[in-house]
Amino acid sequence: MKIAVLGAGKMGAWLARELARDNPVAVYDLDPAKAPRDEGVVWMPSIPGLAEFRPQMLVNAVSLPQTRVAFEAVLPWLDPECLLADVASIKGDLPAFYAGCGHRFVSVHPMFGPTFADLGSLREENAVIIEGSDPSGAGFFHSFFTRLGLRLFAFSFDEHDRMMAYSLSVPFVASLVFAAGLDATTVPGTTFGRHLKIARGLLDEDDHLLAEILFNPFTQPQLEKVTGCLEYFKHVIAGRDYEEAAKLFARLRRNVGSGPERPGTAGGRPLDGPRSGD
Repeated sequence: MKIAVLGAGKMGAWLARELARDNPVAVYDLDPAKAPRDEGVVWMPSIPGLAEFRPQMLVNAVSLPQTRVAFEAVLPWLDPECLLADVASIKGDLPAFYAGCGHRFVSVHPMFGPTFADLGSLREENAVIIEGSDPSGAGFFHSFFTRLGLRLFAFSFDEHDRMMAYSLSVPFVASLVFAAGLDATTVPGTTFGRHLKIARGLLDEDDHLLAEILFNPFTQPQLEKVTGCLEYFKHVIAGRDYEEAAKLFARLRRNVGSGPERPGTAGGRPLDGPRSGD
């Protein structure tokens, strides 16, 4: 399948490289300095180059605020049969765009970032394929993600963004709160060092990405739950209540332990069965 990738940032460059293993791939980005040097990946210097390349699928990997804008900019240069794809972390108004664009679509979310993930071994990582996507596009990404060893889940657009509110927004806020309280005089221990590494990695991400994750309309209710928990923690600590603390720790251990539903799936439908070696 001939594939065009919009955006040559961390995710776009990784996608282009991986997709080029089995497909002709062309990449466009506003910044020529990001022109890929990977074998099998062609650089397009301008959007009109899409008309000559004639992709069968266009994968939109630009920054979140520009996702819809980028789609609208390239539509005049695409064949009507071209399949549109996005990898957006928050889907937002994409359902409305797809409903009116006149193209088939497939919406996915690789649930890992090139900053933290070991891109050479992704077997502990997850990906989402949005329900209602074009069957051929969903099948393509199912095969692509399966080759990489990812665990696959299905969500509706709405379920996806609700799940992102605690899967991404809450961890992001926790890291930002940690960073806000840093003291230069701290002597770091092992746990502190691990949190610091996570916070630094997070803050290396693009400002727009961080903001759009936090501005997810489903984030606020999740944060209210967190602030309620913090008030309870303050109450237990102020009262030095060991019995209540033990109950708290037991409940938290259950939350992060194994159970009938893995933490983070939020009711998503698994798309892959047990893998060999699991």
